[in-house]
Amino acid sequence: MKIALLGYGRMGKEIEKIAISRGHEIVIKKDVDTEIDITLADVAIDFSIPNSAFNNISNCFENKVPVISGTTGWLDKYNDAVRLCEEKKGAFIYASNFSLGVNIFFELNKQLAKMMSNLEDYNISMEEIHHTKKLDAPSGTAITLAEGIIENSSKKDWELDNNTSEENIPIVAKRIPEVPGTHTVWYNSKVDSIEIKHTAHSRQGFALGAVVAAEWILGKTGVFNMKDVLNIS
Repeated sequence: MKIALLGYGRMGKEIEKIAISRGHEIVIKKDVDTEIDITLADVAIDFSIPNSAFNNISNCFENKVPVISGTTGWLDKYNDAVRLCEEKKGAFIYASNFSLGVNIFFELNKQLAKMMSNLEDYNISMEEIHHTKKLDAPSGTAITLAEGIIENSSKKDWELDNNTSEENIPIVAKRIPEVPGTHTVWYNSKVDSIEIKHTAHSRQGFALGAVVAAEWILGKTGVFNMKDVLNIS
């Protein structure tokens, strides 16, 4: 499989290692302003920056190249990307986190939220910790976790760093050098606490998941997610 890396930062380099180890070829390494011929690739993996992501993704749709995107901070244009994908009969997967373990964690989080939804004595809170070079806060993974709780409880929204409303979920975002990513969800009451936590030990898990998604999407048309890739019902 010939892969275009749209964004060649730390994640791009990690994806390159994993892809080559699985027998794939990297044919494009795109920095922010690099001109490329995307048609050289069988599939594209976008880990760029928010200002570049939508243009990268659109270029793939226009040229019938399946695209995997893990860039966060551009989702105000996500619905536009979905419409363009459908119009051009493209193939697209966006995930806030491609780690296979995190995607299992997403489903565990939803199930726990359902189980806790009628227990009013428990207060929900969240924390995410990432490296100091991460540009957005809270992380896309934390937002996905919060959305999973909101879908399965009476919570209305999330708030960063403080909680001014009982209807919302407070998220604390910390930036510590060399931390790949840690996400924790707490349910606290006066008598006990329940905690679920995912800790990434390196970026390899994110890279592996992105390459697995790229392998899966070949030959398909439509908009998918990691539940499709992992066959999680």
